Formats: sequence, C-alpha cells, structure tokens
Amino acid sequence: MKSLFDQLSVKVSKATTKAYSTSFSLGIYFLNNSLRDAIYSIYGFVRLADEIVDSFTGYDQKKLLAKFTEETYDAIENKISVNPVLNSFQHAVNQYKIEQELIEVFLKSMEMDLQKVNYTEEKYQQYILGSAEVVGLMCLRVFTHEKPALYEELKPYAMRLGAAFQKVNFLRDMKDDYVILGRTYFPDVNMAHFSGDVKKQIEEDIEHDFKTGLAGIKKLPASSKGGVYLAYVYYQSLFKKIKKLPAHKILNERIRINNGKKLGLMINSLVINKMNLV
Repeated sequence: MKSLFDQLSVKVSKATTKAYSTSFSLGIYFLNNSLRDAIYSIYGFVRLADEIVDSFTGYDQKKLLAKFTEETYDAIENKISVNPVLNSFQHAVNQYKIEQELIEVFLKSMEMDLQKVNYTEEKYQQYILGSAEVVGLMCLRVFTHEKPALYEELKPYAMRLGAAFQKVNFLRDMKDDYVILGRTYFPDVNMAHFSGDVKKQIEEDIEHDFKTGLAGIKKLPASSKGGVYLAYVYYQSLFKKIKKLPAHKILNERIRINNGKKLGLMINSLVINKMNLV
C-alpha cells in the first residue's frame, strides 16, 4: 500500500523541518492544516539539497548533488521515489503544479555553492533568485492553489520576502560562511574590511525587501497568512538584533533568537493575526 509509504514520506519531511528549523516549523504550524504537508515537503527537499553542498564535506558533493538532481526529476515524472523526502516533494509538485523551471533554478543555485564564486551583482542576484525567491514561489503555488490570478499578483511580493529572509541568513551566518566554508555572498565586499557603512547598505536593501514582502502577506488567503506572517515577524526580530550589533560582531558569532523570545513572537503574531491587524 503506497499510501502508507506516502504518509511516512511526509513524516520524514516534517521531521527534517523540525530538526533543522524551529522558526519554519512554528510558521508551518500556523498554516491551515490542509497546506502543511506540502510546505513540509518543500522545506525537506530544499534542506536536503542544502545539506549536500554545505555539510557533506569529505564526500564527492558534486556527484551527490548530480544524483539528487536526477532522482528529483525522475520522482516528479514517475510520481514516486524510494527516497521519502523526494517522494513527498514530488507529490507536492504534482498536486500543486509547481513549475519545473523553479526547481531547476533552485538546483542551479546549489551548484553555485560547490564552486568558489566571486560574487558580482549579477551572480548575487542569480543566487538569491535560485536559493530563496523561487522557494517562495513554490510555497506561493501551494498558498494560491486554484487561484492562478492571485499567484501572478503575489509573485513579486513572495520573491522579495524570500530575498529578505535569505539576506538576513547571510548576515546571521556570515561567520560560518566566510570562516568555515570560504564563501562571501555580498557582491564587491572585502570581508577583511567589513565595515559599519557596508553593513548599513546591506540593511537598507533588506528593509526595502521586507516592506514589499509585508505588503504581499496582507494579500494572502487566510489559510496561509498567519504562518507566513509569523515567519516574517521572526526574521524581522532577528534582523533588528543584527542591526544593533557592530560589523565586527557578526563576523565573530552566529546571531540567534532564543526559544523564549520565539514563543513571545509566536503569541504576539497569533493575536495580531486573529484580530485581522496584518
């Protein structure tokens, strides 16, 4: 009975989400129950690809990613995979008609992480598109299921919100990305001379993305608005914490929001959403 395996597949993607991201797990919990499995499945897929390029050092990461890519397309075409994460992902892709182009662009960005890239503005935008914006669009397909006009209307907002989240991640993870992985995503930035002025420029760009993203959240259906708003509030809180810190500080430690603070944000977001103040 494949239905049993399908249920297990979603549970694996859900467990993956919970293991790697408390904030996204909370956000998904605030979605309508009918949407959760698909978003867990998308996150599980994205997380697995990211782990290949970030964590599997000492293995042939290029070969692993190529195999993962091949298995992804095979799963979508044949509507099954023995890999539980890919099996749940293909189900979401086929059910919500997520375009293969979005998946291709995402996987291309993962390939970029296997190389030493000198990030120009063009390559930076290419990476943001693949690693964040198209993931936002995959989720938007789920949120606007059977509402193609709404999907088209909200596309630019979802892309900007995804970009804001990713850029905050870049600032949060700057120490690990630069020191451990040898990556510098921000274009034309010399990390040896990362200054407050450069940091402020990046923050102004993120603030613009957040502003556009929030405008889109307000237009989402009620079934998804609460969960996306919670993710927005969490990232805004993280961003505000980063903004208060000097440039040298974020190069020396990974910035976090403690669980108590996350709980407070969750309760506050719930109240605001219930009162239709978003």
